[in-house]
Amino acid sequence: MNQLATVDVETGEIVSRQADELVVFEPKETRIKDAKLNAVIEYAKRMKDWPLLERAVDEKVEEQAEFVRWWADTIRGKGKKRNNADPGYFVEDAEKLTGISQQQVSKWAKRLQKPDEYRAALFGVAYRQAMGALLNNFRAQACGQQEWYTPAQYIEAAREVMGGIDLDPASSAEAQKTVKASEYFTAERSGLTQPWHGRVFLNPPYAQPVGGQFVAKLVAEVKAGRVQQAILLVNNCTDTGWFHEAARACAVICFTSGRISYVNPDGDSTSPTQGQAFFYLGDLAESFVSRFAAFGLLMTRA
Repeated sequence: MNQLATVDVETGEIVSRQADELVVFEPKETRIKDAKLNAVIEYAKRMKDWPLLERAVDEKVEEQAEFVRWWADTIRGKGKKRNNADPGYFVEDAEKLTGISQQQVSKWAKRLQKPDEYRAALFGVAYRQAMGALLNNFRAQACGQQEWYTPAQYIEAAREVMGGIDLDPASSAEAQKTVKASEYFTAERSGLTQPWHGRVFLNPPYAQPVGGQFVAKLVAEVKAGRVQQAILLVNNCTDTGWFHEAARACAVICFTSGRISYVNPDGDSTSPTQGQAFFYLGDLAESFVSRFAAFGLLMTRA
């Protein structure tokens, strides 16, 4: 049974619950929760605790979205009479119940129409700069200012399984000569601060903590329903938390036979110091098994 994480707005700590646990939305609590989450967000920014910031922002946006949906579903139109069989509210009654004005609800609804811009604003400049710096540091330290790309045979296999690649969230213009995703993000436009969608191929930076943050972002986007299929390529670091997080979320894992020989723009190749693993997240597990069986050992979830 999967565990879901949320931010405790009292302490800023992460609280887990079962994926199938019923959560009842309480509109009377939204104003207090929103204010406390603002405090958590500001604290995370000061402490440069980026994972906490990401979770608090997600919680804030989700809470506001739930409230906007509740407001739209329950507010009575002008001229309608009170009806005991209809639990709806007049605007003044809803404002009194929740402490949130209709004007504030309208502001939230407008911001939520562009969730990527809204999240970016909540994350702030320091977060975006930190994410860009992490990616640049990884490339400088791990690759000696040289980028290494996934060989075409694996990209083509991923494309065949998913029927296409809509997004490559950790990439470059050079890598796209092979990946050919409909959209891609770079170090300058960090995929950690953008919304993901559709069919995703992800080979994240292997430096930590940014690599684990990309994995967490992928899992969250799949759970939210914005990503329908994904293939993730990482080192087989089976002792890490992020590896287990991906394993819990995926349908199949392929542990490669031998190490993948990555290539650079000049056509040179190199192999990491350990083997790799592909994770498939989506509903076409049989297709993944059939296509990736040639690359290594397959393990499916019971």
